[in-house]
Amino acid sequence: MRIDILTVLPELLESPFNHSIIQRAAQKGLVEIHLHNIRDYSPDKRHHRVDDYAFGGSAGMVMQIEPIFRAIEALKNEREYDEIIYTSPDGELFSQGIANQLSLQKNLLILCGHYKGIDQRIREHLITRELSIGDYVLTGGELAAAVMTDAIVRLLPGAMSDEQSALTDSFQDNLLAPPVYTRPSEFNGWKVPDILLSGHERNIAEWQLQQAIDRTKKLRPNLLSDDNE
Repeated sequence: MRIDILTVLPELLESPFNHSIIQRAAQKGLVEIHLHNIRDYSPDKRHHRVDDYAFGGSAGMVMQIEPIFRAIEALKNEREYDEIIYTSPDGELFSQGIANQLSLQKNLLILCGHYKGIDQRIREHLITRELSIGDYVLTGGELAAAVMTDAIVRLLPGAMSDEQSALTDSFQDNLLAPPVYTRPSEFNGWKVPDILLSGHERNIAEWQLQQAIDRTKKLRPNLLSDDNE
């Protein structure tokens, strides 16, 4: 898989991608992550400006169409992208299901928004999917891009030492994960449930499923609604 990220702050993304599972996946050749500075595509060769005032007089600056267009076209000339994603607070809510879908793709391009957003014409003509990580506004889309990239890359076969682990994460099958315990089996008078020490795999699996259902009903009942995808 290859993930290209367009940003005005590439330095902000260097640290998240140089550690843990993402770093190991890159070292194994499972993923290539390339950061591209949108300012390099600015027609303003002196100041590398990428923003301007909004037509209509509204407050805040808007990312200009030309630098983004140039950047996306340059990358599209090198390869075909399965999705060109824009990180936007008013986009589709990013979920585990979407992460699963995107992890099956070959080439992804993520555009990080900034200021009051990007020129609408980019959204209408070049973006194929808009995604949000929550109903709040960040300073820029870099953190959202990092979150999405992490969620996607950890699903790649071989990225995790225990590939089955990702299949039991929260939100797989629209359920929260059951509670987990480790050694010692008793601490400060607090005991691990006996069922987990029984060695009976079927009974343990049934207990874990029921716990997942109960926790989801209590904490995130919306995940169990009939129309939830």
